[in-house]
Amino acid sequence: MTVHPSLQTYADAWTHSIEAISELVQPLAEGEWNRPTPCPAWSVRDIVSHIIGMECEMLGDPRPIHSLPRDLYHVRSEFARYMEMQVDVRRHHTAPEMTSELEYTIIRRNRQLRNENRSPETMVRAPLGAEQTLEQAYRMRAFDVWVHEQDLRAALNAPGNLDSPGAFVARDQFISALPKVVAKGAGAPPHSAVVVDVHGPVEFLRTVRVGADGRGTVDGSPSLGPAVTLALDWETYVRLAAGRVRPAAVADRIKIEGDPGLADAILESFAVTP
Repeated sequence: MTVHPSLQTYADAWTHSIEAISELVQPLAEGEWNRPTPCPAWSVRDIVSHIIGMECEMLGDPRPIHSLPRDLYHVRSEFARYMEMQVDVRRHHTAPEMTSELEYTIIRRNRQLRNENRSPETMVRAPLGAEQTLEQAYRMRAFDVWVHEQDLRAALNAPGNLDSPGAFVARDQFISALPKVVAKGAGAPPHSAVVVDVHGPVEFLRTVRVGADGRGTVDGSPSLGPAVTLALDWETYVRLAAGRVRPAAVADRIKIEGDPGLADAILESFAVTP
């Protein structure tokens, strides 16, 4: 392997998740590809199409020339339109077409990973014509495929891999968003602290502290007298942070201590995926 050490964790997590996805969808009958998933408005086929499309973009393939239908109610932003293109162009593909394209894409991406010799700081393309570092691109692909693996598992009633390598990439990604969720999204007051205590296959405790300037920071130290403490299991945390479920639907799985108004505001701002 020539992958830079700082990229290896993400490469390994991506490989684990995408191979799991391949195993999940390989035996599916035609009708099963139309099953709805927790990812809003997307079926099993749509999620696999999205993954194929994003991996093809990592390979440098040109984006498809395709006109989206006007009645896609869930496409409400330029970002959503960008993502939907790779999905809609494959909506009428058969099961064999989907599995063969996925397998071919995985083979190509594995070859790319084996031959990767670019610096983690190398700028590469990102959605909507933006740029990102190679390290960020690797991290986001590992994060994305693990979250979508969980979507597929939920749709196909095949739970698992909640503590796989991708889960820990997702944990770090979600934790990095907590200051914005608490300080900006929920408007927690200056000099307050919020504790998030997660148990299950992936466990962690983090404290978000809001400074005098209203900006949040996160650390692993407990807080004496936090404004809010949220205790929940890892699976519920993932579903909330990925926007797969509304807080009211999992209220019985969340233990809240402290200011109920602030707790509700935090939970309403919890979803951090686009």
